[in-house]
Amino acid sequence: MSFLELLRIEFMKVKRSKIVPLIFIAPLLVVTSGVANLSRYFTPEYTSAWPAMFIQSALVYAYYLLPFSMIVVCAMITGRETGNNGILKMLALPVSRYALSIAKFCVLVFYLFMEMVVFLAVFVIAGTVATSTMGVTETLPILTLLKWCVGLFLTMLPCVGTMWAITVLFDKPLFSVGLNLLLVIPGVLVANTPLWIAYPYCYSGYLVSCSLHDFTVESNTMTFSVFPFLPIAILVSVLVLAIAVKQFGKKF
Repeated sequence: MSFLELLRIEFMKVKRSKIVPLIFIAPLLVVTSGVANLSRYFTPEYTSAWPAMFIQSALVYAYYLLPFSMIVVCAMITGRETGNNGILKMLALPVSRYALSIAKFCVLVFYLFMEMVVFLAVFVIAGTVATSTMGVTETLPILTLLKWCVGLFLTMLPCVGTMWAITVLFDKPLFSVGLNLLLVIPGVLVANTPLWIAYPYCYSGYLVSCSLHDFTVESNTMTFSVFPFLPIAILVSVLVLAIAVKQFGKKF
């Protein structure tokens, strides 16, 4: 069985799950509340309305709601297998468990991508309504918004990889979900220490915090540095994914 065929089967398994409605909840909640709260202070002369609305919406989203939703997606993907002993049937087939783990991780990354698309779409709609209602004539900076969303997506990959590794290591869903939630909660605290660079659960939140600093200080230099973040983030991603691939299916 080819990897593409295996990937197609994995998408078929989650086709009728509740994952798609789930990825709408966090963006709708955080964007509508964030934009509504901030738009009350807009005036027709207000400048930088779009960056202000994005940071207001993305700060809590990146630190908490996005990781929380990905934790639930991890649990739902594994739950489709363990619920009816489907994993045993799959492992009995001439299919590499390594390839199976990678395919499931690709499905998880796809839903992360879809949630970012939903977040961007909801934000553009809510922001357009807010600026039109308050008479703000600022042009929609679509390229800047795309860049920020791509940044959120890329910085979430090491976090999602870590979540998946924990989900694979612990066969009890309650334990893996609880541990992941426990690791997400201190993210905002770790982001304010030098240890943030080794803590993938705060990467996306740290990126938004740096954007907030750049926006308020109005400096020409960005506080978020690609180096040494990039090599460490890649190392973390490769390490946790290797653990997940190696350990997948061993407890069944």
